[in-house]
Amino acid sequence: MSLLENLQWRYATKKMNGKKVPQEKVDYIVEAARLAPSSSGLQPFKVFVITNEEMLAKIKEIAWNQSQVVDCSHLLVFAAWDGYSDERISSVFNFMMDERGLPHSQMDDYKKNILSLYEPLGQEWQANHSAKQSYIAFAMAIAAAAEVKVDTTPMEGFVNKELDKLLDLEKQGLRSTVILPLGYRDEENDWLISMKKVRTPKESFITEVK
Repeated sequence: MSLLENLQWRYATKKMNGKKVPQEKVDYIVEAARLAPSSSGLQPFKVFVITNEEMLAKIKEIAWNQSQVVDCSHLLVFAAWDGYSDERISSVFNFMMDERGLPHSQMDDYKKNILSLYEPLGQEWQANHSAKQSYIAFAMAIAAAAEVKVDTTPMEGFVNKELDKLLDLEKQGLRSTVILPLGYRDEENDWLISMKKVRTPKESFITEVK
């Protein structure tokens, strides 16, 4: 199937049946997130893959009791850097240069330029910027899941600070941004499954500037 056909197939699954997703499909979905583009290639976020039932039950409580959190097979938690620093940026670029067989110094000017732009904008701006990068990977994961016929439910409906505390993210310099249950639709009990997919009409969604 084409990407557009896969996106037509998917929807925000409201009820999952608890069936386990094969590990190779989970790996494929997470790899799509890992390969996603990000600003300056920094990838300022991480993905936590959660299957522990006790942990999922705790997350459900802080995710407005949405049943998909415990009925899913795997829960992906996207967590972004809480800010940029010379140490963090250098670590990414040094690894990049090592992989390419190039000297670390090759990225010095570019790194200084990033820091000179980002530092005056403050930590909250930086955290929001890195969070936006995690959403690109999040979207890639959703598309990849649709490709391998795994259902997902994109969720912002949770208390970020409580999830951060539960996963001990602050000590890692991270903040949760969005979560993604992976699983399979409960065809008999999902009220949304038979509903028509509705999106903004093309003529309203697209503005051409020629």
